[in-house]
Order: sequence, then structure tokens, then C-alpha cells
Amino acid sequence: MKNLSRRSFIAGTGAAAVMAGLLTACGKTQGSADAPTAEGSAKSIYVLTPSEDHGWTGSVATFAKAKIADVNATATYKAELQTADSAAKQISELEDILAGNKEHIAGIVIQPMDDTVQSAIQSVVDANIPYVAFDRIIDAVAPAAVSNVKGDNAGIGAGCASYFVAHGLKPKDKVYVFEGDTSSVTTLRNQGFVDYLCGKLAFDGAKIDESLKWTEDDLASITYSGAMNWSRSDTKTAFESLMGDAANTDIKWFYAEDDELAMGIIEALEGGGIADSSKESFLAHKPYITGCGGLDELYEILRGNTHREMLAQLGGLMSVTYSPSMIQLAIQDLVDHLDNKTVVQDHVITCQNVTADNVAEFESFK
Repeated sequence: MKNLSRRSFIAGTGAAAVMAGLLTACGKTQGSADAPTAEGSAKSIYVLTPSEDHGWTGSVATFAKAKIADVNATATYKAELQTADSAAKQISELEDILAGNKEHIAGIVIQPMDDTVQSAIQSVVDANIPYVAFDRIIDAVAPAAVSNVKGDNAGIGAGCASYFVAHGLKPKDKVYVFEGDTSSVTTLRNQGFVDYLCGKLAFDGAKIDESLKWTEDDLASITYSGAMNWSRSDTKTAFESLMGDAANTDIKWFYAEDDELAMGIIEALEGGGIADSSKESFLAHKPYITGCGGLDELYEILRGNTHREMLAQLGGLMSVTYSPSMIQLAIQDLVDHLDNKTVVQDHVITCQNVTADNVAEFESFK
């Protein structure tokens, strides 16, 4: 099984801990935290993510807890997870952390709920506390981060466009994009899609054939849904409404910017919210649907274990890798920085297309 976004945590040895204490007595490297000097005095690493509920964002917290356990096992730092169900709650968490004894804060890893968290992150920067941003990168504070860890969001768009072109997409063909939200994630996934079509961006080392390149005028045939808030149910409702107009049943190419959104389309097609005549007309065109993330439920379809009849009626179904386990790399980046190791600030994780042909090679999440 490929694990595209994990690497092993190398624990510090007892000798290294002693050496760290000696180095602390002499001074520390600028921008890094002091190492603990005695048992129980380990500085704290705070990891802030959305609530551990369900789907991709919920799984981020699950993977974070596993990595935090590894960090705590070394006793070099004391790591803890804090989750929030809103940006306001996450801002409050940051304020509470900063209100305590800043000398005991080693660093912060945060997946911002949205851009409104910017001012709170700026407070972290102003307090000279190292921080790592994960997934949702806020441009205004990104240069101050130790590392900005994210999947290749532009690559996701390019991967979906590449898949469509490989299966017959032509300039001016109707394409419908189900967007995630209004963050930089969606902006990059949109841009990567059109940049591939226009020949500005490669995927898997190759650009679109010159004869198939789209012009700026051709891009007018792409329709954007607006923010689906990464919600399966919102996408299901939106797709049912879309298919309520018979003029839309000839759309063949659906780029859903998350596996949850792709599942919303599939559930709508299998539910009772679309007239049978509209479903028949739509499926007669053998439509293609792409998602991204690695949701086990969608991978189960690709494995041929569920929704077999629906899969047979589609032209194709595909998901681009974007694993929530990348949070573990974000935590490791902070630990490496605190241990005076070199960390790449713009840490982008390469993505790959997952189809029924290669799904057995990839790990999914629930």
C-alpha cells in the first residue's frame, strides 16, 4: 500500500536529550524553542484542528492524535490537540494559549478554520512563537510560518482536467465544478483545472496536447457551483436542482473538489430527488465524475465493492489523493524546526490520480 503523506518520527535518544540541556544552558538558535531542562518541564506543542467528527476534516484530528502520541512518547515536548467547530472557537483557543505563560509554549500547528483566524495567528507571530500552517494557508501570515504544509491543490485541479482530457474532453465542452468553499484551497483547485486546460500547468510531468488546448473564450463553458461548504448533503441538493432543468442533463464532465461532494452527486443519482427521465437522459451521456481526498466510501466504489450498478452507468469515476494524514507531516515539521533541523517552508505534497485500475495501491480514510 502506498502511504503518500507519512514519514517516520525519529525519537531523540537519552544522549541527545542531555546534549539539548547543555545547549540550552549556553543559549538557543534564533527562532527555535528551548529544550526541556528537567523531567516535567517539557515545553508544549499545541495542535489546533477542526472537530473530530466525520469526513476529511474530522480525520485530520484522528491522524493528529496518533502523531501527538508519538511526540509525547519521547518526553522531549508535551503535545496536545485542541479542536474547534467554528473559527470563533479556534480564535478563542489561540487567545487562551497566548494568555498563559508564553515561555512554556514550544510552538503551534494550526489548520485555520477560515481566513478570519488571520489576526489570531498574527498574534502568535508577534509573540515570536514558531507556528506551522496546515492545509488552509492564509497568505498574509504564510511568510512568517516555519512551514506551510498542504497538498498540491493546483495539482488536484490539473489531475482532474488531465483525466477528463484523457477520456475525451474537448474545448468548449460543458464542465460543471462543485466548489468546496471560498478559501485558497478552492481558488487553487479551480486555477489548476483551467491552467492545465490552457497548457500552463503540467500533471504527472506532462502538459495537455497542443491540439486540445483551451482558449480563454473556451473557459466560458465551465460553470461553478459556488461554495458547497465541503458538504455532501449540500451537493446532493444542488445536483438535484441542477438536473431539474432538462437543459443540464447533457453535461458530461463533473469536477467535484472533494470526495464528499462526489458522493453527493452519486447519492442524488441513486435517490428520488431527480425525475427518472432526467436521470436516464443524464446517464445516457456516460458522465465522468472526479473527486479528491481518499474517502474510503468512494474508494469502495472504485474497488467494485459498492454502487456497482451506478459505476457501470458512468463513463468514469476518479479521486485525486489528498490525505488528511498530511497533518502528521505538519507536526513533524514543527518538531524538526525545534530540533534545529532544516524545514522547507513551502511544503507541498504531490498528488496522484486514483482509479479503479490502481485503487489497491492507495490508502483511504473513513
